[in-house]
Amino acid sequence: MNDTFLDKLSKHILAQDKENLQEIIIVLPNKRAKVFLLDALHNHTSQTIFAPQITSIEDLIQEISGIRTIDAIEILFEFYDVYTKITPLEEIQPFTTFSNWAKTLLQDFNEIDRYLLEPTFVFSYLKDIEALKRWDLQPKDTTSLIDNNLHFWNKIPEYYTSLYTHLKNKKCGYQGLIYRESIALLKDYSNEINNKKLIFAGFNALNQAEEKIILHLISNEQASIYWDIDAYFISNPYHDAGLFIRRFKNQWKNYVTQPFEWITEDFQQEKNIQIIGTPKTIGQAKITGKIVEELISNDSNSTKTAIILGDENLLIPILYAIPNSVNALNITMGYSGKNNPAQLLISKLFKLHTNAINRNATHYTLYYKEVLEILNHPLVEPYLQVEELIQTIHNNNFTFFSIETLLRLKDEKYPNQKNTFFDLIFTKWKNEPITILNRISNILLSIKSFLNNENEEEKISKTFVYSLYKVINQLTNYCDKHANKINNIETLNDIYKQIVDLAEVSFEGEPLTGLQIMGVLESRVLDFENVIITSVNEGKFPSGKSQNSFIPYDVKRELGLPTYKEKDAIYSYHFYHLLHRAKNIYLLYNSDNEGIDAGEKSRFLTQLEIEKQPKHILSHKIYNAVLPEKAYTSIQVPKSSLLMERLQEIATKKGFSPSSLTSYIRNPIQFYFQRVLRINEMDEVEENIAVNTLGTIIHEVLEVLYFPYLNKYLSVKDIEEMLLKIDSTTLEKFKLVYKEGEIKKGKNLLAFEVAKRNIYNFLQVEKNTIEAGEAVKIIALEEKIETLLDDERLPYPIKIAGNVDRIEIRENVIRIIDYKTGKVDGNTLKINDFEALTSDIKNEKIIQLLCYALMFRNKSEFDSYPIEAGIISFKNMKAGFMPFGLGKGRGVIPQTMITDEILEAFKTEIIALILEILDEERPLKESI
Repeated sequence: MNDTFLDKLSKHILAQDKENLQEIIIVLPNKRAKVFLLDALHNHTSQTIFAPQITSIEDLIQEISGIRTIDAIEILFEFYDVYTKITPLEEIQPFTTFSNWAKTLLQDFNEIDRYLLEPTFVFSYLKDIEALKRWDLQPKDTTSLIDNNLHFWNKIPEYYTSLYTHLKNKKCGYQGLIYRESIALLKDYSNEINNKKLIFAGFNALNQAEEKIILHLISNEQASIYWDIDAYFISNPYHDAGLFIRRFKNQWKNYVTQPFEWITEDFQQEKNIQIIGTPKTIGQAKITGKIVEELISNDSNSTKTAIILGDENLLIPILYAIPNSVNALNITMGYSGKNNPAQLLISKLFKLHTNAINRNATHYTLYYKEVLEILNHPLVEPYLQVEELIQTIHNNNFTFFSIETLLRLKDEKYPNQKNTFFDLIFTKWKNEPITILNRISNILLSIKSFLNNENEEEKISKTFVYSLYKVINQLTNYCDKHANKINNIETLNDIYKQIVDLAEVSFEGEPLTGLQIMGVLESRVLDFENVIITSVNEGKFPSGKSQNSFIPYDVKRELGLPTYKEKDAIYSYHFYHLLHRAKNIYLLYNSDNEGIDAGEKSRFLTQLEIEKQPKHILSHKIYNAVLPEKAYTSIQVPKSSLLMERLQEIATKKGFSPSSLTSYIRNPIQFYFQRVLRINEMDEVEENIAVNTLGTIIHEVLEVLYFPYLNKYLSVKDIEEMLLKIDSTTLEKFKLVYKEGEIKKGKNLLAFEVAKRNIYNFLQVEKNTIEAGEAVKIIALEEKIETLLDDERLPYPIKIAGNVDRIEIRENVIRIIDYKTGKVDGNTLKINDFEALTSDIKNEKIIQLLCYALMFRNKSEFDSYPIEAGIISFKNMKAGFMPFGLGKGRGVIPQTMITDEILEAFKTEIIALILEILDEERPLKESI
């Protein structure tokens, strides 16, 4: 890479007067460039010298004015102090309402002062515009909304004057105030610096105050200025990258007699420019990681490379994508406090405890999702390690529970473990803002103590925690001063949200070593050999036409205030400056133009392609996710010796159940995971009762109701006694099965009532059949039955086992009954023959029924009874008992009695299925 701008500046300064550098004050656009300039001065001298004073433009302005700058949060608090003093008590808005408009008004105050406009004129102008909007309204036609709006515009001059005076008296202020005051004291400063000379370097856009200061010092021969602009941009009257510097070159009188320095031709030199489009931001992060890895493999000096984030939200994905070959990393950018991971944790804590207080006036009730969000947060989960507690919440269906219950569960699971961090997070919050903030501070300090400084990832986490800790301290100080205004958790939470939006996370590092990650503004004055710029999309880079201001666009144009046009020109300069001296340039953009994270390619990329320089090698690629030739390849599991041993264990000890056989028919891999490997779905909290849970409850209620009448013929009186017990038994089973789940309101209450109605309808049908004269005797309820298939076709005897819901004798016929809470059509239980019975999952209910019949037939005491097997569907109660039937079609009366011939034919099919399962040569293959 050719000499950087700072190299050139260093050589120039050293060539002028190396012995008297301490008499020089170098002023740069930002503080970051100071370290790089000192390094450049060191590299261009071989002897020990006194370094010149190097400062940023903001620090210089503070020095001239004698006023310190304060951050946006502190200014907002100071403004509210002023506002409450000058506003009648009945008109004072709460801080949360005030801050919504105050943040915008402060930005306008700042712009007005930076551009040295007469505030009275501007505010009068704006007020007149608002009044003219309603020029045709008579006083009687106005509304309170209109009157309040005009009243607000009338009050703005008073807000400005009072705030300005208040801050000036405290010797602190926002940037614009400091600029305006520096102009008033400029002559005094000029007289004080004596023989010192200022060098302004690397500037682009200047506001009126900066321009006036620089011109005054230049005209007094106390300063000089060096620009960094390429001839291509300054000679092209339409190129926005040179908009401001062209204006200064043409309008500043000193350039009539003095040379304009410096104009370079670096942009037009050889460059390898790759424009890369990829869907979504994560794709950009992954590509960035790959580019960095390639660059480092070609040249181990990562200091030559900079990643410029057009969108600060990409920082975290980028950090995860950086390859391990990067030994050192330096982050220089302001990251939004709103996206700070520590802030997200505190927001969840506010949500948990605010809702706990508001949910129930007498009980501090927690919601399981809010608790789990905190327990699983990356700044909490590694240090609490309460996996068993989380599993207990899942297993027992805790949805809403008291803080006492949570602490009790924690103590039960970890009786010998004193966890103060857990107590800090979950112990009740008092409705006292100062106490709450102290608790949050202690939580952040605890997290800090857990983090390891040796681990890069944890060092970054510590930066996030420290940034939020400072915000909480500021908020604590403000609450101390204004305890009467912030007196409950809701107000505190609202204020917290407001100030977090203004807070930024600042990273510290060693800027001269390692890979550089920075924002667009942080890259000013700096040059890199390899530049990767992300999010080069409209609305990101440049940032678009958003205008958070009370001053209309046309008024800004008339008054000389910057609009989005000037903002775009600033971005244009920064974009092209990054390209000036770079050799390898990678411009990444989001190519997906649909959805929430949609993007449109930046105009800068189009401009680069249209205005391509002769020496530029420019390529444009689109990277999409790698798509395999096949959308999905089914899983195949060969039958190893261990797998065959496990299958034999199932077949001879536990036995194949009807559901396991149908599971294999449905999907052999599902059978493999659930039955062979015994991997089941993880228990989750059922906030709403699941269908299978409802079915379990109905089954268990019917078992309890019928159990006293086992092995006796049912009477109408028996059924009536059962009807009386429906409510209490159903409630008992709900509590047992659904455990700690809420059943007294919402969807669960409806499910509870549905369960009772299904059981009631079932018993009513039973009662009607008995009244009609049918004799019913129940001989088994939820009974486990089994049989052994001992057949020469099988390698060894195979056990078939399962639980049958109900077996009864009705009119001297054995009925094997399976309850189904879903809807079943009787026609699905009928077949013409057994051919291909086990090859189609639609026959699963028939297979289950015939398996039950095959197992039951071994009970010798019932050999003389004919057998039927069927289903009772609670959503098709009118159909009653729906039996299995052999024979299907119009006019065909199916045979419902299950004969030995039918069982033998079925047995042949089941043996064929089992032989397939046990076939060592046949892998378990996933059904798709």
